[in-house]
Amino acid sequence: MSYARVLCVGLVGVAGRLVEVEADLSPGLPAVVLTGLPDAALQQARDRVRAAVVNSGCEWPPGRITVNLLPAALPKHGSGFDLAIAAALLTGAGALPAGPLDGVVLLGELGLDGTVRPVRGVLPMVAAAAQAGITRVIVPLPNAREATVVPGVTVRAVDSLRRLVGFVRGDDRLLDPPPESPAPAVTGPDLADVAGQQFGRYALEIAAAGGHHLALLGPPGAGKTMLAERLPSILPVLDDEAALEVTALQSIAGVLPPGSGLIRRPPYQAPHHSSSMAALIGGGSGLARPGALSLAHRGVLFLDEAPEIPRTTLQALRQPLESGRVVLARARGTTEYPARAQLVLAANPCPCATTDQRCTCSPQVRRRYIGRLSGPLLDRVDIRIDLLPMRSAQLMTAGGPAESSMAVAARVLRARVAAVHRWAARGDWRINADVPGPQLRQPPWLLPARDTVALRTALDRGTVSARGFDRVLRLAWTIADLDGRDRPGGDDVAEALQLRTGNAGPAPMAAARRPHLTAGRSDRPLPEADSSPLASLPAGDPVPGHGIPPLAGSPPSPPVGEDPSPTGATSLFADESVVRR
Repeated sequence: MSYARVLCVGLVGVAGRLVEVEADLSPGLPAVVLTGLPDAALQQARDRVRAAVVNSGCEWPPGRITVNLLPAALPKHGSGFDLAIAAALLTGAGALPAGPLDGVVLLGELGLDGTVRPVRGVLPMVAAAAQAGITRVIVPLPNAREATVVPGVTVRAVDSLRRLVGFVRGDDRLLDPPPESPAPAVTGPDLADVAGQQFGRYALEIAAAGGHHLALLGPPGAGKTMLAERLPSILPVLDDEAALEVTALQSIAGVLPPGSGLIRRPPYQAPHHSSSMAALIGGGSGLARPGALSLAHRGVLFLDEAPEIPRTTLQALRQPLESGRVVLARARGTTEYPARAQLVLAANPCPCATTDQRCTCSPQVRRRYIGRLSGPLLDRVDIRIDLLPMRSAQLMTAGGPAESSMAVAARVLRARVAAVHRWAARGDWRINADVPGPQLRQPPWLLPARDTVALRTALDRGTVSARGFDRVLRLAWTIADLDGRDRPGGDDVAEALQLRTGNAGPAPMAAARRPHLTAGRSDRPLPEADSSPLASLPAGDPVPGHGIPPLAGSPPSPPVGEDPSPTGATSLFADESVVRR
């Protein structure tokens, strides 16, 4: 027999495609020809396979050898085809019977000594094989554990080409996947480590409950990084579908630990601010690799020192944040990766990043510095918080540790369960951040006009955009879920609007309904009413920096925090129109 066919799987992004590896042996000058759009690594398989066959005790077939990878129009990448090519060659030469490998997918890279080495992306490859009706796969031993995650597929492992040859001839047996390792104890940063910053903690809880993006502005040492690092600790564990997506991305990127099964904890990515666009979004020559944004899928992407990141790199986040996917176009094809991550931005208020008393930055310098975060990007961020500097009373308090991540995670889980039950019959939405805006602006989810007066006024005056309008509504639903109510009210919408416009302190209704936010609070005291610049405003005048008049019959809005700038300017996050300009 001079022709043989063996099955393998190729990857384009996270999507796998069944590939037929054909081998044809014909008389002629000795040569090995690879066709079917192989890349450089796959072209070099000719030398790897030849050395592995000879060193495994098999005879290299003479004559001209043609290896074709079908479909020929699909670009093939990587070394995962080595094992299938070797099996097809030996079967075509008559050294192996064809029956045992019929309908079996072979994956693996060959070393020169015939060992079978692990490859990237085994999990999505096996999943693609299962979708194509394949029920048996043979993979490298280090990849066997992740391959067993796919249901309905019998997985066997090999450690060498010699073992595979012995199995096909009936002289040896394949290896069983190693047993699943016990899940490691959940360790990591805990919210109990964060001193003070009660409203930063509360904003983190809302962001976790609704899957909202978050921006933290504050001086060094205020706790921005500590809060961001602890966001994954209050997120629920991943369900089967999300865990499969996350594990597949980790496998493609080559960062999945050997022998691990499904990843159940939400991932956390914190790239350095000097990272390139390809590192953050994804890219590379040939097959585009997933970047930090895709590796944070269903988890958290934390960008510290966000104004220091190149502007073009930050701008590249805009479309993925809206669509939840990254599309990387190259000359040889387009690759798509999921990218539904929760973004957390952190920034200092000015370039010098010193204390208020020592800061010499003018208001223009401060606005120019924060202006590096473009308006369209910030328009996609739901919650914006100004964190105040820490004080000695917060660090040296004798009131015991703060609330732990476990306690906060329990409330987050209850809020998410409520959201799932509410939206399950309407669409495939798991969190409030995923709900399309039109759904919230029509019955039965349309809120009464009296509850959205301030929000509609902010939209009419340009303080929030149409996108921001919908994001405030989503925030209001999350706040209601955390409070255990079926629908948000006017207070929830007003509180969501304050979180959206970047106030440093508590919304009045938040402090009134949640005493734990102010109990024992040792942040800077709020100014007295008679000393506040707002006290001299006539009733109905818009609040500076917000453009929103107080509601009729409501008390004047108190200042929400002491401004960190020596000039007394309002929050740099407060007026979206300033940032957009």
